[in-house]
Amino acid sequence: MKLAILGTRGIPARYGGFETFAEKLSVGLVRRGIDVTVYCEDAQDRPEFFENVRLEYFRVPKLGPLSTIVFDARCLWHARSDYDVVYMLGYGAALFCFIPRLWGKVVWINMDGIEWVRSKWSWPARFWLRSMEAVAMWTPSRVIADAHGIRDFLESRHGRMPPTSVIPYGAPVTETPPDAGLLGDWGLEPDSYYLVVCRLEPENHVLEILRGYSLSGTARPLIIVGNHETGTQYVRKLMETEDDRVRFVGAVYDQNKLLALRYYCRAYFHGHSVGGTNPSLLEAMGCGNAIIAHDNPFNREVAGEAGMYFESEADIPALVDEVEHHDADRRKHLSGLSMSRIRECYSWEAIVDKYCALLHFL
Repeated sequence: MKLAILGTRGIPARYGGFETFAEKLSVGLVRRGIDVTVYCEDAQDRPEFFENVRLEYFRVPKLGPLSTIVFDARCLWHARSDYDVVYMLGYGAALFCFIPRLWGKVVWINMDGIEWVRSKWSWPARFWLRSMEAVAMWTPSRVIADAHGIRDFLESRHGRMPPTSVIPYGAPVTETPPDAGLLGDWGLEPDSYYLVVCRLEPENHVLEILRGYSLSGTARPLIIVGNHETGTQYVRKLMETEDDRVRFVGAVYDQNKLLALRYYCRAYFHGHSVGGTNPSLLEAMGCGNAIIAHDNPFNREVAGEAGMYFESEADIPALVDEVEHHDADRRKHLSGLSMSRIRECYSWEAIVDKYCALLHFL
């Protein structure tokens, strides 16, 4: 069985959720005897293998917004005949996923979140993505949703769907506490702050979190991890927040420091609303965080009873007050719920097992 994974910058993961997913899935499948190749963006160092996963490189053309689409199309053409299954992560190039099928290959598309809703895209890009979502109901052999909520959303919009599987992303449980000294870069102590980690975009409800937090009575700071130097209108609006407790610390790429920030926060705010199973939420739960999440089907599916939920900024002060007054037993209970959900539903071992089962049905 030979599988190609396309649609990412490549592995080892250095960028985002899809890259981490591609790394964990490919390495796990190889250990189970599957021959896996991951397609990567060209780089100066071009190792042929990463933990026995074969790496295939292609240069990304400099075509502005079209660059990723052309890159994915080239990868699909290259993968058209050499693999039993071609797995495209994301549906932006769904139009070209028919290519390997012409050679009799099985093609999967991972639908990810509701991409065309995201504010970062221009109107032409949103039109393209919305169109590709519809095309993705026809070109692959199977679509894979990372949450039941995504499958339900697609079923509500499209009269025809190919065979569909729901397989989420995974996350580790942090069994050993990280070095608390890593918090020193920001002058923080364990349990002394609240945390947000996300792209600073409207669909992540950062503004509502800031406004609600400003109405709360806590003296603890709110640490915002995310690139606040993008210059977008939304970021400028966020930066106008007049509250000394709110601290923008920028993007944090050191994974050990990011883990420490997550692990030692008093509670983790998660405002995402257009994704399915969000990796950032899984990682916070794997740290045993108390979760304060935007109330939508995706977040409730993942966090369940381990989360506390807000519909608007008006709900946040009471939730912060509740966290402030949690005793040790209550916090231990919430931490246990979060970690139990990761172990039971979102462990990488379980995710890889589900893909193995799907491959063995072929």
